[in-house]
Amino acid sequence: MKLKEKVVFITEADTGSGTAFLHRLALEGAHFILNSASGGSEIAENLDRVRRGGSNVFVANADLSRSIEVNDLFREAEQAVGTVDVLIHNADLVKPALVETCDEETFLAVMNANAKSAFICTQAAGRQMRAKQSGKIIYVTSIHAEKPTGSSFAYSASKGAVKMLAREAALILGRSGVNVNTIELGPLEEDAPPFPSRLTTIYDDYRYKVPDAVLGTYGDLAELALYLASDGARYVNGADIRLDGGFLMHYSDRKMKKV
Repeated sequence: MKLKEKVVFITEADTGSGTAFLHRLALEGAHFILNSASGGSEIAENLDRVRRGGSNVFVANADLSRSIEVNDLFREAEQAVGTVDVLIHNADLVKPALVETCDEETFLAVMNANAKSAFICTQAAGRQMRAKQSGKIIYVTSIHAEKPTGSSFAYSASKGAVKMLAREAALILGRSGVNVNTIELGPLEEDAPPFPSRLTTIYDDYRYKVPDAVLGTYGDLAELALYLASDGARYVNGADIRLDGGFLMHYSDRKMKKV
């Protein structure tokens, strides 16, 4: 088992990515700290399943953009399941936000959910990981950390901020045996068509802009996270791994693979 007795903190457990991480990493012997907006009610069957498989699970409902709540969460979780070995930050709040019309409240809501929470969780997890001289931090960001969406600049800004947070943390925490990496996620099979925009056609027929015309799944994301969380990724630090099937390499003047 690649994660036997390791404690994994998943920041958004109620999401499709959160449940995929939960099930895949449980098969490798992990225990869990889960932040759940529903307090666990929306994922009750999933919790029962992994607990029957032998995983210990601590569930909380904290505002991860507030350090006092995160510190309380870590203190309580340590008593229940232990200190964190792997942090998976998978917050992904999207709100329509154009530069010329976005209000401050919307901008801050997206930045707090996606970026500030990453910073605060990294501080809290990093303290525990430094004490053990080991750990893994995985941020699920987006291809839009690099490429504009055309419909939510606040989202792109928040993911870009996490990208640079990861690089800074990789330098500092790397000195204590902690690996810090990002997964830049593209469109997935389970997601609704993302980022409708009058400015760009990037998501028009987006399925066919993946070279093989086959979208990835949350299962693919969980497999990559497992690798980054395992000892096999010992020498991977400060990396941005694009998981988009080649979507961003699409050329508009090439024929798409439509069957």
